[in-house]
Amino acid sequence: MSNSTVELLRAQFKGAHDVLEGTMEGVTADQAHWSPPGLANPLGATYGHVLTSEDGIFNGAIQGGQPLMASTWAGKVGLSEMPPMGFSWDAWGRKVQVDLAALKAYGQAVYAATDEYLGTLADSDLGQEIDLTAMGLGKYTLGELASIMLSNVNWHTGEIACLKGLQGLKGYQF
Repeated sequence: MSNSTVELLRAQFKGAHDVLEGTMEGVTADQAHWSPPGLANPLGATYGHVLTSEDGIFNGAIQGGQPLMASTWAGKVGLSEMPPMGFSWDAWGRKVQVDLAALKAYGQAVYAATDEYLGTLADSDLGQEIDLTAMGLGKYTLGELASIMLSNVNWHTGEIACLKGLQGLKGYQF
């Protein structure tokens, strides 16, 4: 492994994905659809958000192509409906039905695509500006977007661990 920033990002994504998948280990359909009190979403919807966001940003917005969910994985993602664009997905989160096995398989494809894409980059590419103003997100460097997406995996893994704990389950796998 080299000492590059890109290689560090790849390692961090792998670690974050591994912890997310370990945290999802053993979750049943009932547990995935349990609606917590307050405004938090069910953990299955949160898991779906993490995967579709990573796919949409890396495979769609950054690379300018079709995300897996709209191409090779269309209709096979494991969600009864796709999340809405933007940040208002609370209504969606409480009604979406999740097929955990299909969603986990889609997740593996997303992780592989992210790693493959990151593997094509040089450190100097991380300064490239990505304009997401059409999505209401503004302009970021590729490095900033990668950092946000890595944080998104970590933030929501913690949320999923908490949602498991509220159901009397062990949150993180460690």
